[in-house]
Amino acid sequence: MHMAKFTQYGMRQMLMPLVVSSGLLLSTAGESFAQTYPAKPVKIVVPSAPGGGTDIIGRLLAKAFTSALGQNFYVENKPGAGNLIGIEAVAHAPADGYTLLFVPSPLVLNPILYKKVNYDPIKDFAPISLAATAPNIFVIHPSVKANNLREWIALGKKDASALNYASAGVGTSPHMSMELFNYMAGIQTLHVPYKGTSPAVTDLLGGQVNGMFSNALTVMPHIQSGKVRPLAVSGSKRLDILPDVPTVMEAGVPNYVSLQWYGLVAPAGTPTAIIQALNAEMIKALQSKEMKEKLASEGAEPVGSSPLEFANLIKSDYQKWAGVAKRAGIEPQ
Repeated sequence: MHMAKFTQYGMRQMLMPLVVSSGLLLSTAGESFAQTYPAKPVKIVVPSAPGGGTDIIGRLLAKAFTSALGQNFYVENKPGAGNLIGIEAVAHAPADGYTLLFVPSPLVLNPILYKKVNYDPIKDFAPISLAATAPNIFVIHPSVKANNLREWIALGKKDASALNYASAGVGTSPHMSMELFNYMAGIQTLHVPYKGTSPAVTDLLGGQVNGMFSNALTVMPHIQSGKVRPLAVSGSKRLDILPDVPTVMEAGVPNYVSLQWYGLVAPAGTPTAIIQALNAEMIKALQSKEMKEKLASEGAEPVGSSPLEFANLIKSDYQKWAGVAKRAGIEPQ
């Protein structure tokens, strides 16, 4: 018995240096890899068409990385299927730091809304940093007899069939923002989905629908012309471009926050040293004057986060929107 104990103890003592040295070797290899990174051009996949908000911010980041790291970072657009094509391409790419994904919040929405999704938003990616957040603005047609959000809620409570709202389609950020609002405000309004933002806004301007959540870039011209009335902003603070418009929380729905976001991720398993190097440069880039001005024009603001903070956001967003979809009866298509 004593001999067995001694043998186990002796084996542990012999193995311990081997385990420690193996860990040091792996750590050293990762650091060495990061020191030579990038040794060739780096592709940043944007899962949407050129010219949109995700593409514009992705290209500014690529420009900043190229300047800071001395190697070419370039954007490759892979649009289609609600961002699925581009996202899935990166989920299954080599985890070597040479294929990255600049992606908006549909990263977490797609697995909730579609049955055939070949990626897991939590397990298949290594988050690098949250880049920016952008609230939606809740606007209504001037014919609606509500001067503020409390009056809109009162109309909804008085007559469940009295109000409807438009969205760019089932499961889009404006739709989910409204479903979360309905649930937290204790009302139910009729959802009128459209195939895209433009036809939804057209019908709102014509008075065919009563209201909708939309991004600042889309609705600001119509707010300024008086064609729609802004009632609230979906984020946790007011927008600089609309200082007199309260947040949904300020307007009477405690704890309500619904944000679109953009962030940079790599395939899961990408060396930590590379993730950290990219994170440091990305946070610097987000503070540049050019980036801040471009984000402001999109109704967004730069954030910059640690990889862990971004990972936690992805997890919490997935849980939140899965709950919203379930309550709203949204079945995966």
